[in-house]
Amino acid sequence: MPEVIFNGPEGRLEGRYHPSKRANAPIALLLHPHPQHGGTMNNKIVYNLYQTFTKRGFATLRFNFRGVGRSQGHFDNGQGELSDAASALDWVQSQNPSTPSCWIAGFSFGAWVAMQLMMRRPEIQGFISIAPPASQHDFSFLAPCPASGMIVHGSKDELVPQTSVDKLAQKLQKQKNIKIDYRVIDGSDHFFLKHLDTLNDHIEDYLDLMLSPKKTKPAKKARAAKTAKKGAA
Repeated sequence: MPEVIFNGPEGRLEGRYHPSKRANAPIALLLHPHPQHGGTMNNKIVYNLYQTFTKRGFATLRFNFRGVGRSQGHFDNGQGELSDAASALDWVQSQNPSTPSCWIAGFSFGAWVAMQLMMRRPEIQGFISIAPPASQHDFSFLAPCPASGMIVHGSKDELVPQTSVDKLAQKLQKQKNIKIDYRVIDGSDHFFLKHLDTLNDHIEDYLDLMLSPKKTKPAKKARAAKTAKKGAA
């Protein structure tokens, strides 16, 4: 889990990077929750995403937005953080010039930034959006959404009402050639405090479906089915 420092728009950015042992490996970029509410690259959900993508052979990067940890700069209400994410993607691509694909994932504020970056970078082929703050930020820029992906939300989210994320998922699901796997974890709050294992099961299941469809795990799928309600198609 080597520490890396790379240049961002407002100075150095601090990250953790795990290169892949595979030649021409896909890459994954992971974005943390709100910097002004304690969000860092060491958030449990972001860390678990990092481990999940790494064990699947991705070259994986998580990093601190400006003003967090050892990253230089100051919070910029999302605009600067989007530029940070673009710089992070540039850096990890420079380490993997022959990568065949790129995935992006984010939690809460990081999900909002991730989906904005996806609109600007056509090489991003898949996404995982965890508790996207659809009631707090405008997601109308996803018109059209450039890639298929997964959205996960908690039914008892105290910060982002499920209804707002329902509407976002339904809007994206209606778009041509876009498939959104929307899952709601029953009883979970915004931070999935008592549902981290269930969240991880859903993410693993989705990546099984997308990356190795012939190797899905029935037992894991069965567990996930018991703890989630699929979003309306």
